[in-house]
Amino acid sequence: MLRRTLNLGILAHVDAGKTTLTERLLYAAGVIDAPGSVDDGSTQTDTLALEQQRGITIKSAVVSFAIDDVTVNLIDTPGHPDFIAEVERVLSVLDGAVLVISAVEGVQPQTPLLFRALQRLEVPTLLFVNKMDRAGADPARVLDQIGERLTPDAIPIESEDDRAVAKELGGQAVPVFLGSARNGAGVEELMTGIAELLPAAPRDGDGPVSGNVFKIERGPAGEKVAYVRMFSGTLRTRDRLAEQKVTAIRVFEDGSSVQRPAVSAGEIAQLWGLSEIQIGDSIGEERRSRQPQFAPPTLETIVAPRNPAERAAFRDALSRLAEQDPLISIRQDDVRQELSVRLYGEVQKEVIEATLADDFGVEVEFRETTTICVERPVGTGAAVEKIRVAPNPFLATVGLRIEPGTGVIYQLDPQVHGTMPHAFFRAVEDTVHETLREGLRGWQVTDCAVTLTDTGYYPRQSHAHQGFSKSMSSTASDFRHLTPLVLMAALKQAGTVVCEPIHRFQLGLPTDTLAAAMGLLGRLDAVPETPEINGAWCTVEGHVPAARVHELRLQLPAKTRGEGVLEVVFDRYEPVSGEPPARARTDFNPLNCEEYLLRIKRGGGLG
Repeated sequence: MLRRTLNLGILAHVDAGKTTLTERLLYAAGVIDAPGSVDDGSTQTDTLALEQQRGITIKSAVVSFAIDDVTVNLIDTPGHPDFIAEVERVLSVLDGAVLVISAVEGVQPQTPLLFRALQRLEVPTLLFVNKMDRAGADPARVLDQIGERLTPDAIPIESEDDRAVAKELGGQAVPVFLGSARNGAGVEELMTGIAELLPAAPRDGDGPVSGNVFKIERGPAGEKVAYVRMFSGTLRTRDRLAEQKVTAIRVFEDGSSVQRPAVSAGEIAQLWGLSEIQIGDSIGEERRSRQPQFAPPTLETIVAPRNPAERAAFRDALSRLAEQDPLISIRQDDVRQELSVRLYGEVQKEVIEATLADDFGVEVEFRETTTICVERPVGTGAAVEKIRVAPNPFLATVGLRIEPGTGVIYQLDPQVHGTMPHAFFRAVEDTVHETLREGLRGWQVTDCAVTLTDTGYYPRQSHAHQGFSKSMSSTASDFRHLTPLVLMAALKQAGTVVCEPIHRFQLGLPTDTLAAAMGLLGRLDAVPETPEINGAWCTVEGHVPAARVHELRLQLPAKTRGEGVLEVVFDRYEPVSGEPPARARTDFNPLNCEEYLLRIKRGGGLG
C-alpha cells in the first residue's frame, strides 16, 4: 500500500489543550501505551525541563504516527503568545492544521490571530472544540463565536453525512469537531477527518532538491541539528549543500526518529553536518516560502552576565539562543558596551534567563523592560551627495528618495539601471536596510519605500606603472559609508512619526468587580468595548498600549479579588500621544555629518 505523508500542525491559545490532544492522538494511533500528562511533565512533545516545570509548550516538537495509509508528522506548537515566533516558523511547512478551541473559554485572543494566519497561507484547517467534559462547557456559545470571530463557513461534524458534505465543499468549508482530549471523546472522529479532509504532501521525489529549515537545535555534543521540510527531490547522506556535507539524516516514525540514508519530498527530517545553516534557509533549490507575517516582538531589555568575567561565555550563549530563535534579535551597543534582546513578553524573559543558567551555566540579570516603538515617514524626502563635491569625501554618488509605503520597499529609479557595477548596487541596498534600523529618534523605520535615484563612481584606475589605486577608484565601501548620510538626510526632510504597539486584550472577571476594573482600564489609556455579562461572570475586550500592559497585570488582582484573567495579543501600531520617546543610537549617527565622518575616519574608513 502506497503511504501518504501529511505534515500537520496542532495550534491553539495557551491552555486550550493541544498538547493533551497530541498525547491522545498518539495513544489512539498505538504509538504510546498511555497518554502522558501535562501536569506530570510526562508528554511526548514537551521534553524540555522548563516545559515540564511550567506546563506550557515553549519549543515546537515533531512526532509521527499513522492513520490508515497516512503517515502524519505532527508538530506541536506553543500556545503562549510570548512564543509566537515558534509558531510562525512552523506554519510555512504545514500541509494542514488542527486549531484547538476550549469549550469553556471559547474563542480567546490568540485564536483569531492563528486562524487568520492559516487562512492567509491557505493551510487547510480543522477546528477541534475541546474540554466538552468540563464544567462550564458551552458548545452552542463557542460555535456562535466561531461564526462571528473566525469564519461563517464552519460546519459542525456530527455524522458521516456531515463529513461527506465537508469533503465535497473542500476548502470552502471549515469542519468543526467536538470532544475531549482528556477522555478521548471525539478523537477517533477527528482522526478520520484528518485522514479524509486534509491533503497529503506532494511526493515529487525525483524532482530538484528543495526544502526549508524551520527549526534549529543543538545535539548532545553541541552539534547543530537542522529540521527541514522537503518539498521536492531526495536528499542523501554525504550530499553537499553550500560547500557543507550532510553527515547524517533522521526521519520521524512511530513516535521517534530513525536514521535513514535519505529523505524525500513531503517528509520532515533532522540533518547533521550543516554548521552554517540558519532558520529560514533553503535546502537545494530556493522555494518561495509562505510567510505568516506575525508582528515582531514589542519589548526590549538590556541583559548582562552577573559575573563580568563571564562576558565571553555570555555572548556565545546568547548567540546560540538567537540562532534557535532569530526574532530575539540581539542589539549591540558598542558605545555603552551593552547587549539587549527583543521579547514578546515577561514569560519569554524568564525562559531566556532560566535557559542561559541551566543549559550554559551563565547567570544573567535584566534591566527594566521597555516598549519597542517604530518610526514611519509622514512625507516625502530626497537627498543626493555627488562624487568629489564637498562635504562628500567618498568616491561615490548616491541619491535616495523616501516616502510612506507598506512594509519596507527598496527599488531603483529606471534611469539608474545598469549605471554602475552590481556590487555597488548591492552595497547601497544592504546599507539602506541596515540604516533603517534606527530612524530620527532611534527606532526602526518601517512602512516606507526607498528609491535609489542617483549613482556615480570612478572606474578602477592606477598610477602609471603601478597597481590599482584606491584613492582614484570607487569601492563598495564608498557606497556603504555614504548611503547612511544620504538616507538620513532624506528621512529628516520627510519627517517621521513615532508609533507605539497596541495590544488587543480580553479580560474575564467577576461581574461585581466590573466598575473598579473599568476605572483601572481608563486610567491606563485602554479603550474597552461593551462588556459581555453572563450572570456572575463577565468578559471585556478592547485595546491597550503595550507599555501599560505590565502595570495592568500588577494592579488587576487588587481590583478583581485576584480572580481577573487577562490575555493580550499584539494588534497594531498607532502614533504616540505627547512627546515621542527616543532610543539611544548604536550606529555612527549619520544625522550628524561631522560626528559620523570622524567616527568613520577613526575606524579606518577614510584615507
